[in-house]
Amino acid sequence: MAKHAIVLFNLGGPDGPDAVQPFLYNLFKDPAIIGLPGLFRIPLAKLISTRRAPTAQAIYAEIGGKSPLLELTRDQATALKQALHQAWPEDDTEVFICMRYWHPMAEQTVRDVVAYQPDDVILLPLYPQYSTTTTGSSLEDWQKTAKKLGLDVPTYSICCYPVEPGWVSSQAALLKESLASVAAGNSVRVLFSAHGLPKKIVDGGDPYQWQVEQSAAALGQAVGLNADDWAVCYQSRVGPLEWIGPSLDDELKRAAADKVGVVILPIAFVSEHSETLVELDIEYKHQADELGLPSYARVPAVGTHPEFIAGLANVANAALKNKIGLGPVDNVRYCPGNHSRCPCSVI
Repeated sequence: MAKHAIVLFNLGGPDGPDAVQPFLYNLFKDPAIIGLPGLFRIPLAKLISTRRAPTAQAIYAEIGGKSPLLELTRDQATALKQALHQAWPEDDTEVFICMRYWHPMAEQTVRDVVAYQPDDVILLPLYPQYSTTTTGSSLEDWQKTAKKLGLDVPTYSICCYPVEPGWVSSQAALLKESLASVAAGNSVRVLFSAHGLPKKIVDGGDPYQWQVEQSAAALGQAVGLNADDWAVCYQSRVGPLEWIGPSLDDELKRAAADKVGVVILPIAFVSEHSETLVELDIEYKHQADELGLPSYARVPAVGTHPEFIAGLANVANAALKNKIGLGPVDNVRYCPGNHSRCPCSVI
């Protein structure tokens, strides 16, 4: 009997109004987010987090004063543990949670894993598409913390799974349900919305935008959408830098001009949190109403959809079977060669 520790990574979120400012501080002090030397980055993170805290607190007040992400990730961990017990019935498997910017963070989770005494560790980000700012930052932080705390067992990790069949089929099933709810005779456009990134990060070799586009293409094909029936767009822009586009704002304006409704699918989010529950369900819906769109619907995040959980189990199994140090599910290079920040660039 082997003991496997599966670690699920996600962003994390404040667990109450008083946690909003320190959560934002942890976010902006990450060198993957603000690439300045610590001498400048730390005081800047303090300044930004202090200034933004009131606005962020008002956002979280719309959904009960805190992020639901930890509870939802716990649900995913429970479902995944059950699926892996079926896949590895003779083994002992435990699923842990590691959040990047709020508890439980790497140090706490590494200590929990050390206490579990596993034979191996599988690192599984809940980000289907790889970015240096999400998966890259989380895995680097884990590796540093694991070394510091003496966690020295075989460790395998998946960097991305943007077209993993279980993930695609779960998204496709939810999208079909939303499309079926649109009134007969009404034309709609599917908008695959992802969290945006500053353009300079993508221009520097980050594969995130390319992978988001591959996810959208796979979903469009799975649902049978024509090329004119869908578009990729980006939300959550902050700061003065140029961000990748088109923005969701621009796509809503285009839909209004074309007199079509929209169905929005959060293609880079696997759990509900402020970007879906507030931005998409409240702020962008209000914008759509003001623009006079014929209809506006939002596809739920996949959460614990059985096909998504089965896909995660397949990803974990592939990491263990193929002994993937850091790579995609099939352990071959996925991104085109010009994406130099892809962690599989050496494959």
